[in-house]
Amino acid sequence: MSAQIHAFLCLQDNIGVLIHDPKTGACAAIDAPEEGPILSALAEKGWMLTDILVTHRHRDHVQAVDALKSRTGCRVVAPAKAREAVPGADLWVREGDGVLVGTLQARVLETPGHCADHVSYWFDEDSALFAGDTLFTLGCGRMFEGTYAGFWHTLQRLAALPDDTRVYCGHDYTLSNARFALAADPDNGALKARAREAEQAKAEGRFLVPTTIGQEKATNPFLRAGEPALAKTVHKEGASPEEVFQSLREWKNRF
Repeated sequence: MSAQIHAFLCLQDNIGVLIHDPKTGACAAIDAPEEGPILSALAEKGWMLTDILVTHRHRDHVQAVDALKSRTGCRVVAPAKAREAVPGADLWVREGDGVLVGTLQARVLETPGHCADHVSYWFDEDSALFAGDTLFTLGCGRMFEGTYAGFWHTLQRLAALPDDTRVYCGHDYTLSNARFALAADPDNGALKARAREAEQAKAEGRFLVPTTIGQEKATNPFLRAGEPALAKTVHKEGASPEEVFQSLREWKNRF
C-alpha cells in the first residue's frame, strides 16, 4: 500500500478524507463538505490539493467544490448522473471508469441506494473504499431514490469486496448506528464489542473511520439482512433478504 490517507471532521458530522500519493505529491479530497477543515488538514499534512472526487450530489458533499477549485486549481471528478449539481466538474465518471490520483488508481463503482447518482471509489491496490453515504460504520444511508432491492444489491456488491478493504464513509453516525444495530441484533457478540469500541473512541475524541468490510459483515445489520436473527427481529422469518433489509431500513428511519 502506497497511499497515505487522512480522515477528519467537517461540518457537524461529515467525514472529510484526503488520499495522498507520496510518489507524485498528488492529493485528492473525497467530496468537499467544508472548505476550512479541508484546507487545515492539507496544511497539517503538508499536502497540496490536486483533485476532488465527488461521490454524490447532496449539498453537504459538494458545497465547497467551487471554492476549493478556485483556490487551488484542482481537478474535479464527479458522477455523470450528478452533472447538473456539479456543473464545474472536469471529468464525469460512470461504472467501471478508472481515475488516477498521481499513480494511485481507483475504480468507479456505481452504488445507487442513498441516491441514484451515487458512486464509490475503490482503490484496490491500497485496500481502500470511499463509500460516501452508501455504507457507514454499523449502518447505511437513508434511501431517497430507487428501490430497496436495488440498495440491497449495492450493499451486497460492497460486501463482496475483500474483507480487509478499509471503508471510509461520509458521516460519523457510529454511536446512533450502534444503538440501532444492538436493538436489531442484540445477541451479536462482535457487535457488542464494536459498540463498546465506538463509545471509547467517542470519549477519546476519535471516530471509527475507517472500518473494514470484514468488520461490517460481522456487525452491520444492513449487511446481515440475510441472517435468520435479523429476519426474526423484524418479524420477517422466511422472507427474502431484500424484504428484511427494507424492514430494517424503514425501522431505522423511525428509530
